Amino acid sequence: MVEEWFFTEEQTMFRESLREYLAKLITQDVIEYMEEKREIPREVIKAMAEFELFCPTVSEEYGGPGFDMVTAGIVGEELARVDPTGSTCVYYLVPASWSRSIFFYGTEEAKQELLPKMTKGELFCGIATTESDTGSDLGNMVTTIKPDGDGYIVNGHKNYISGIREASTYGGGHVTLARQDLDKGVRGCTLFYLPLKDSDGIEVSLDREMGREGMSTGGFTIDNVTIPKHYLIGEENKGFYIVHEGYEAARGIIACVCVGAGLKSLENAMAYIKQRKVFGTSLAKYEGIQFPLAEHYTKLMMCRDWAYKALRVMDQEKEGKATRFEVSKHIAMAKLMAPIWSFEAINWAMQAQGAFGYSQECNDQKGLRAIRSFGWAEGTSEIMKLIIGRELLGKEFIAYK
Repeated sequence: MVEEWFFTEEQTMFRESLREYLAKLITQDVIEYMEEKREIPREVIKAMAEFELFCPTVSEEYGGPGFDMVTAGIVGEELARVDPTGSTCVYYLVPASWSRSIFFYGTEEAKQELLPKMTKGELFCGIATTESDTGSDLGNMVTTIKPDGDGYIVNGHKNYISGIREASTYGGGHVTLARQDLDKGVRGCTLFYLPLKDSDGIEVSLDREMGREGMSTGGFTIDNVTIPKHYLIGEENKGFYIVHEGYEAARGIIACVCVGAGLKSLENAMAYIKQRKVFGTSLAKYEGIQFPLAEHYTKLMMCRDWAYKALRVMDQEKEGKATRFEVSKHIAMAKLMAPIWSFEAINWAMQAQGAFGYSQECNDQKGLRAIRSFGWAEGTSEIMKLIIGRELLGKEFIAYK
């Protein structure tokens, strides 16, 4: 294999050992279990924690491995290669992104309390911004937070949230955004950690998605729930800016997940077309097969390179070598194309495998359903285009202001 310039020797060795580990951990039996039982086996989560896959950018001081974002992306790509349902990918990338927010912006008391358990897989860490009528329009959320003595009182609801069952049943909570100064839109939003398990005043509900079966999605209502002051993340009324950074971490990892899933499907298709005989010769010899394969592979490799470049820019921002706006543009470009090109590649891989590609026995149809979710998860494709356009033209050309 040609050495890839953007990976260090340590990252390459880590990838190799991780790929070997995950191949033994997430077997076809596990994949079928997640699809049928609609949950990830607890022993799989425990094994992922033992390999230090949760909260990868959290430092060793709080129980994490202290990875950079490029290495965090490697984990996402490798999980996608072995888990076509995308379930473990989501279980990984959501805590990876939002434990990062607690690590960088949470209080010391909260970090000491939460992060060591999150890194061990004992507490799930999710994100809760979305509501029924306000997806990306965060300035019009109905959820509110008000100071109350030594803490805060929260009211409202959140929908289409990952990890509802995991947090409410096994333990954990969500980095949650609510409006504090109602007159300031996104500039009046405050960010905080909201535990779900055993919290009075929280009622959860579950949705049923078309894919990612092992990972729960749903919502919760919040009725006069009190949280302690040390659960605040960042400063009051400045939560939107921290949320934006967290979403960019998630979007970068998602791009790697999409690429990993797409490339794995192409590998599956290549194995099939090499052995399939059509009119007396190998299906792989036909230009009608080779040309689209070449195009899909090239697109995915281009997107893969850009995804890791974007994650590297995120690391450079923390080093003072890149600006927040440079991060936003690079991440949005990766997140924009990765789900689209991956979906197209998987769809072609299914077509290349004929009727088998449409059967339940073909893992690629699982991947198609999972990857479709990333067209809107953590920011829709349309929002990515708005971000890129804003960075190209300038803030004065934002239509919604």
